[in-house]
Amino acid sequence: MTAFVIGYIIFAVFILAAANIALRRRGRAAVKAKDEAADRRVQPAEETERPPLSTEAEERPAAGGGPTGLGEIGSRGKVVATVMLGAFVAILNQTLINVALPHMMQDFNVETSTIQWLVTGYMLVNGVLIPISPFLIAKFPAKRLFLSGMSFFAIGAFVCSIAPSFAVMLAGRLTQAVGAGIIMQLMMVIMLSIFPPERRGVAMGTVGIAMMFAPAIGPTLSGWLVEHYTWRLLFYVVLPIALVDIVLASVWLKHTPRKGNPVLDVQGAIYSTIGFGGVLYGFSEAGSKGWGETEVVVSLVIGVLFLIMFTWRSLRSEHPVLNFRVFRYPVFTLATVIGSVINMAMFAAMVLLPVYLQNLRGFTPLDAGLLMLPGAIVMAIMSPISGWVFDRIGARLLAIVGLIITAVTTWEFSKLTMDTPYSHLIWLYIFRMFGMSMLGMPIMTEGLNALPRHLYSHGTAMSNTIRQVAASLGTAFLVTIMSNRAKFHVETYRNEMTENDPFFMGLVSQLKQVIPSDDAIAQLLYGLVQQRATVEGINDAFFVATGLTVVALVMAFFLKGKKQKSPSA
Repeated sequence: MTAFVIGYIIFAVFILAAANIALRRRGRAAVKAKDEAADRRVQPAEETERPPLSTEAEERPAAGGGPTGLGEIGSRGKVVATVMLGAFVAILNQTLINVALPHMMQDFNVETSTIQWLVTGYMLVNGVLIPISPFLIAKFPAKRLFLSGMSFFAIGAFVCSIAPSFAVMLAGRLTQAVGAGIIMQLMMVIMLSIFPPERRGVAMGTVGIAMMFAPAIGPTLSGWLVEHYTWRLLFYVVLPIALVDIVLASVWLKHTPRKGNPVLDVQGAIYSTIGFGGVLYGFSEAGSKGWGETEVVVSLVIGVLFLIMFTWRSLRSEHPVLNFRVFRYPVFTLATVIGSVINMAMFAAMVLLPVYLQNLRGFTPLDAGLLMLPGAIVMAIMSPISGWVFDRIGARLLAIVGLIITAVTTWEFSKLTMDTPYSHLIWLYIFRMFGMSMLGMPIMTEGLNALPRHLYSHGTAMSNTIRQVAASLGTAFLVTIMSNRAKFHVETYRNEMTENDPFFMGLVSQLKQVIPSDDAIAQLLYGLVQQRATVEGINDAFFVATGLTVVALVMAFFLKGKKQKSPSA
């Protein structure tokens, strides 16, 4: 089976890469011809001998200017390479650690609830930092901010690699989270600022390669390293990449003058920190402890109250931490809502499939990672192709087709059994990721294109914050459905397993011929019931995820068919 997976990956990468190259060459030729025609119509006669704009695009300084404070940050190609490498290593680090948590528990001698803070704390710091990122982007030059983010990340990785105790390990992870939060937000704003609206589809799709390829190789790489070496090697892998990116940023990014001196709304920042922190923590704990736990209820109530206060403060402040006026633009609002619903549905496979594969089917983490690897690679390769299509037809048709594919494949995942073939799961996941590749970046870019330049940072922060909250809510919601429905199915099976059921009594008779102990037979039947009930609970959760996908599909019909022109600042 491993040979099949490797063969498929090589074949898929070859075919899709060839298609990607062909489409991008065709797109560049069309853009070049269009720019040459525009130059002949607009430019004075004495300038007609100048090379066309498209041939200068890669080496022309990327002009940002405006309230984003980017100015001329550097050559467009070098800027894209630098920020993509930073985003790749940040996302890779986030996906590497999950497989290694059981080994860290043994080394640090801590319980599951304690080690989970390496994931929860990382998420909380990211969630708290995102709303404050527009202030940081406006306050500090892009190069200095990016170098600061990468430095935080590298220092955190080094601390984690040598951590002698859990407390030191947690401090390193939180330091990494600060750097990753800065990098991800700054990357989105830079990409919006250096590319015009008509070329942002391919640009954001190219960024999607890093955002999708890192989660694709993360679990597989982590499973292999942990299985054969120490978990500390996970941080030794990301540290050199971070250091290389720091060097590239120091050389390739240019110093840009600060465009203003914004004032931080301290009161709003406090409301934001407590509000988003409480909600994210409540949702993350609800998935494991249940919605009725006092800790979960208190956290959610406090979080919601402070979010209400934060919204009220932001609407009244002249310089809000997070500008809620971005929702005055209907296209941005609709795209954000659709993206959030998609995020909730997407986490069905990311959370439920590992439970099914490892806990029920007995696959190793490496086997589970290999199953999801081809689909993630397909999604990464398709991302720039979807961006190229978006630049020409907009997000509406892409979203409709992608959501139909996603809905059908998610529905098929609601029919899992203990005998579902490994190859069937691979192909089903591949087609699901193929549909997802038409959704993430195109829909987000559609919404951000509707904003004026001075709201780019606020729109990016708002979109990412809501999507992160939606992902946490979706995870907790679907895990709760899986757990509750599994309990329901256990009770149903117990009611059916009576002396009046001839099938059940026949099964017991057959087992007594092999197993003489009644207690052993009872334990075996209980295990089979729990196993079957959990599979059906996972199927029910996928059914609900299908419903969420259908809701997003209906909303997608209200998107515009053509790409939106970015309003003037």
